[in-house]
Amino acid sequence: MEHIGSLEKRLWSSADVLRSTSNFASNEYFMPVMGLIFLRHACSRFLKVRDEILPTLPSRGGVVRDLTKADFSSRSAIFLRPEAQFDYLVSLPEDQSPSAAVIHAMETIEEDYESLTGLLPKQEYTELDDDALRQVLRIFNDPALQKADGDVFGRIYEYFLTQFADQKAHDNGEFFTPISIVETIVNVIEPTRGKIIDPACGSGGMFVQSAHFVEAMKASPNEQLTFYGMEKNPTTLRLAKMNLAVHGLDGDIQKAISYYEDPHKGQGPFDYVMANPPFNVDEIDAEKMKDDPRLTFGLPGVNKGGKVSNGNYVWMSFFHAYLSERGRAGIVMSSQASSAGGQEAKVREALVKSGDMDIMCAIRGNFFYTRTVPCEIWFMDKGKSEAMRDKVLMLDARNVFRKVTRKIFDFSPEQMQNLTAIVWLYRGQHDRFNGLVRDYLSIARAEAQGAEFAGLVAALEAAQGYLSGHTDTAELVAGIAKLAAEADAFVATSAALVEPEAEIAALTAARDAMQPVTEQAKALIKDIDHLAKLAQKAQDATVASGEKAAEGKKLLAAIADARVPLTGDPDVQLTTTGALKRTGYFEGQAEWLLSRFPDGRFADVEGLVKLVDMEELAANDYSLTPGRYVGVAPEVEDADFDFEETIKDIHLEIEGLNAEASELAETIAKNFEELIV
Repeated sequence: MEHIGSLEKRLWSSADVLRSTSNFASNEYFMPVMGLIFLRHACSRFLKVRDEILPTLPSRGGVVRDLTKADFSSRSAIFLRPEAQFDYLVSLPEDQSPSAAVIHAMETIEEDYESLTGLLPKQEYTELDDDALRQVLRIFNDPALQKADGDVFGRIYEYFLTQFADQKAHDNGEFFTPISIVETIVNVIEPTRGKIIDPACGSGGMFVQSAHFVEAMKASPNEQLTFYGMEKNPTTLRLAKMNLAVHGLDGDIQKAISYYEDPHKGQGPFDYVMANPPFNVDEIDAEKMKDDPRLTFGLPGVNKGGKVSNGNYVWMSFFHAYLSERGRAGIVMSSQASSAGGQEAKVREALVKSGDMDIMCAIRGNFFYTRTVPCEIWFMDKGKSEAMRDKVLMLDARNVFRKVTRKIFDFSPEQMQNLTAIVWLYRGQHDRFNGLVRDYLSIARAEAQGAEFAGLVAALEAAQGYLSGHTDTAELVAGIAKLAAEADAFVATSAALVEPEAEIAALTAARDAMQPVTEQAKALIKDIDHLAKLAQKAQDATVASGEKAAEGKKLLAAIADARVPLTGDPDVQLTTTGALKRTGYFEGQAEWLLSRFPDGRFADVEGLVKLVDMEELAANDYSLTPGRYVGVAPEVEDADFDFEETIKDIHLEIEGLNAEASELAETIAKNFEELIV
């Protein structure tokens, strides 16, 4: 669904109606809204799996047996009775209360799934206006959503979590870890089989992404993985259990304050630890935890009041203690922790000397929705090879990001793959690196060879034919002829490209052969942009001469439509679309990897990555800050600098600032009115 971004915003806007028509404060209404998203997502997965199961059901005497919960549990979905399905709720007669129907739907799900008993929102719906609730149910039943698959709903679910985090609707948004960071952790520790624990599990995103990782291998997450979690906030605990349930996952999530409680100690050790614990927590009672066996390296600094003044290294000790003999961990932590001094430095030294520190990855600020600070991901691996036990991989990814909004950055899917590919090389998995480069080049080749120019040329010629009767179109005529010739050359050059073998020499040769095609694609994009502007200029002149705008406007619209398959859809912001742009984009991804690792083997790259040994770590007080080791990346002139995209970014920033200024002005005015009343 290419236009999911606009759909998400529309759904959010409609759901926000419930806040204005209820007695809920902003930190209260998110649960009934998430309950509706839960129902819609659960129904989407239910219908998809139902259609897969029905043809396989056995029959006796012509009667097909009924669907059961077990049919759905094995396919990462939950069973829904008819009255809990979204179609039923949307089609309620006007004389029936939608809030009562939604409450009943929630009750039936809780009856069928003991793990959800008492957790789904129910009575909250009695506070909502029935007309508004009915309207939101209809909007959430959008035809586009009826055909959407689980991945689309997963993104919508995450979008709503993000929006609530952005509103600080719940505990300053600490229940939500950005999906880019979660996926990066999953990609590195590769949770394929075993027990996973997250002692600060929030909304359960670590578990869900681990399940997606297993599903991508065509395996069942519930058969391969067992999930254990702790969460102190009861509301967030509900959200986590809902999140697991909607994805058909089983998990044991307990309400606990992880500093003082360890409800899963009987289930350890664990194969994977994944967590985004709260950063820099102070005032932890040292007396309550002094004998905790999880404090393998002892307590960090304790102040005169008997409190641990910073909990970062309490968490690190816990995570290390949870791991099995070959266990892996991925933890998000404040960037200041990796070079902290005092007693924390002693804990860090002991952790490094254990040989289990594997990778440190630095991430720039603005990845979190409610925190602008940079962070680092700490990776531990108790199963590291002996040759690597005295080394730590330092990966500085602060220059790797894409801009989602003025305030929010993340990794694109390809950026995440590229960072993961560096880890593959570090682990000696050269074939996986080669396979990724080959995939990039294959996509670029397919896009180039699939480019069709006839429709665009025809649209340009039709517009020129009409406009020439009203204004001078000589420049447009010459431009169309130039485009047609260059398009023919591009098609011929692209046709000569061959599918590369997965050997580094062949991949390098394929990259070299692809680069002229990429340059041709960039030139064609510029030509197409220029021709569109010439056509618009001619249309403006035609209208100025007294002609009506309708015919020319229709022809310009045809040009715009014909451009989309080549230069991309301007309404799609975060995905590269259009054959010409995708040709350059994917060739660029292959170039990013091959230019840094030309031999297909791991190597230190200035400003990006370095393998640091124990001697160098000791010389730097066992600091685990990647930037301290990798150096500064050489400044490279950006040959692909896009002026128009930069202007769009500036415009986006101005819009954001204007919106904030307007909101602030309203707040000031309201506060002033309250003062003078």
